[in-house]
Amino acid sequence: MNERQLRILRELGELGSVTATAEALLMTPSAVSQQLRLLQRTIPVPLPRRDGRRLVLTDAGQALAGAAVEVETALAKARHTIDEFVEQPDAQVSVAAFHSAAAAFFPLLLARVTSGHPRLSLADEDVAQDHFPRLTRDYDLVLAHRLDRAPPWPSTVTAVTLLREPLDVALPADHPLAAERHLTPRDVADEPWIAVHDGFPLIAPIDAIATAANRRLDIVHRINDFAVAAEVAAAGGGLALMPRWTTRPHPALVLRPLSGVHTGRQVDVLHRPERAARRAVRTVLAELHRAAAMIRNRDAGEGADAQGTHDVEV
Repeated sequence: MNERQLRILRELGELGSVTATAEALLMTPSAVSQQLRLLQRTIPVPLPRRDGRRLVLTDAGQALAGAAVEVETALAKARHTIDEFVEQPDAQVSVAAFHSAAAAFFPLLLARVTSGHPRLSLADEDVAQDHFPRLTRDYDLVLAHRLDRAPPWPSTVTAVTLLREPLDVALPADHPLAAERHLTPRDVADEPWIAVHDGFPLIAPIDAIATAANRRLDIVHRINDFAVAAEVAAAGGGLALMPRWTTRPHPALVLRPLSGVHTGRQVDVLHRPERAARRAVRTVLAELHRAAAMIRNRDAGEGADAQGTHDVEV
């Protein structure tokens, strides 16, 4: 048993196929299969098993894959202890974020992380919710979002919540419902809607509104980018759910809280445990927390005063 074999087992458990594991680790499928066979010879019980077209880990395989995370973390710490890279303040740190988080957090990061300490490499990644953990393979830190009551992130990544953000109904300022301070599912159920594509986190609150109102919503447009959705809503294309703090206010729109359903989301930062062994990564993590406090304190007060978003349960 060696580190390479344990890493292959860990990736196999996440990806479910030899081919995908080989691509992720820049190996050939035959090399991956060979290493798995060698590892299996040292273990008296089966590690992977077939489940249709996928390879899944047995209980023993999952236990060993969990130990592989600890092994990789320990080895990473050991290597970094004797490597100046651990304490290198100007090392590069890669950060990925979904669109609205990128718009809110990236400018604050760039303003606070000055003189290249550390050097930031930023990327936007608009993916389905269950794909966010996979991004930690390619980036040091990943800003991800999930609904308050959604299942937790897998134990293979470390997750820390930066924001718990309400989702409000966005509607034109001259819309009849704009005069209301709070809205209910029945208030909005007969309106045309702008929703995200299926598989993305914010589709669940749309379904919850329909369930609470006991009718199917008329989803006219499918738009993931909040800036685009805001323009369509302002033009009369329909109502939309908008994050209260991480989207820029639109002059032609108002936001109204929705009661009767849970419409909050968490903005979390995900990373593989071993990444936090680096001083530069820890520095950026601390700045992300400071940025989250700035976003919450700045926009919560302004948004509540201007749009009547106080005392809403999320």
